[in-house]
Amino acid sequence: MRVRLAGLELVNPVIAASGTFGYGIEFEEIVSLERLGAIVTKGISMEPMAGHPSPRLVQTAAGMLNAIGLQNVGVREFIERKLPPMKRYPKCKVIVNIFGYTVNEYVGVIERLNDAEGIAAYELNVSCPNVHAGGMAFGADAGSLEYLSSRAKAAARRPLIVKLTPNVTSIAHMARVAADSGADAVSVANTFLAMAIDAEERKPRLSNVTGGLSGPAIKPIALRLVWEASRAVKIPVLGMGGIVTPTDAVEFLLAGATAIQVGTASFADPRATEGLAKGLESWCRGHDVTKVSSLTGALEVQGPSHTSEQRSLAGGPASHPSEQRSLAGGPAREQGSEGARTRDQGLRD
Repeated sequence: MRVRLAGLELVNPVIAASGTFGYGIEFEEIVSLERLGAIVTKGISMEPMAGHPSPRLVQTAAGMLNAIGLQNVGVREFIERKLPPMKRYPKCKVIVNIFGYTVNEYVGVIERLNDAEGIAAYELNVSCPNVHAGGMAFGADAGSLEYLSSRAKAAARRPLIVKLTPNVTSIAHMARVAADSGADAVSVANTFLAMAIDAEERKPRLSNVTGGLSGPAIKPIALRLVWEASRAVKIPVLGMGGIVTPTDAVEFLLAGATAIQVGTASFADPRATEGLAKGLESWCRGHDVTKVSSLTGALEVQGPSHTSEQRSLAGGPASHPSEQRSLAGGPAREQGSEGARTRDQGLRD
């Protein structure tokens, strides 16, 4: 069941996703943490953050909306109080999710974490708004993503995983930007921007109006994103989005994921991650799969219908000149001309 990911060896490919598993140690009494490949902590910022006011969670059909607002204790308290207890579980790798609202904030958090013990890798949350680019998410603009990823990689003394936003035109292009900027792996993908409305009250159900949609409702889209991203880059892809059963996990591996992250399922069942790790092992035994890593990218696609699309995703000729320029790394403008203006201004920190 072991897999290798960005220079790390995990006991299995099941990882608890950021924002759904606290700082990891909160689950030690209900989950056998050493049966997980890794946990990804809540997003850590330079200073503590209180997050959005309630309501910030809403159940939806086959999923949920959240607008927590990245509530966290800040990097100092994380290092002093939250991280040390995880040393009791050395087999479970700790991946720290990092965010900021300027490039310097991201880099500052990484520099503080570099000297802390017990961290295996960093996961860069690029879905945050860049205050120096009109509030556009770092991960929605190729120029901003390239600059942030390269600065973070230069500062990091550990493997760097970039968690991509799905709210882009081409996930393949953004995955390539991250890889070319030094990322050791990409997580695909963060939640989908969505909203819910109370028709009787004529008000949004979330205090923030919009939030991130996750859960089984997004699984078919997430599978497609993982498939496209994994064919576009040579670095590992961590797949996520609506994984509940062992079969779900296998589907993401077949689509090209090296490992999978489990998020929303932990809200319904706090032991979901451990159950999936056991279930995936049973699935492999029942299907005569001796190495779970052999499932990665083993999807069998029949017929010639995907030939031109495969060339496009791989950086070859696309069906339309403008598409070709975008997919092949031409003008990096995922969101209009804002990205170009940001780069022309030197991507201020």
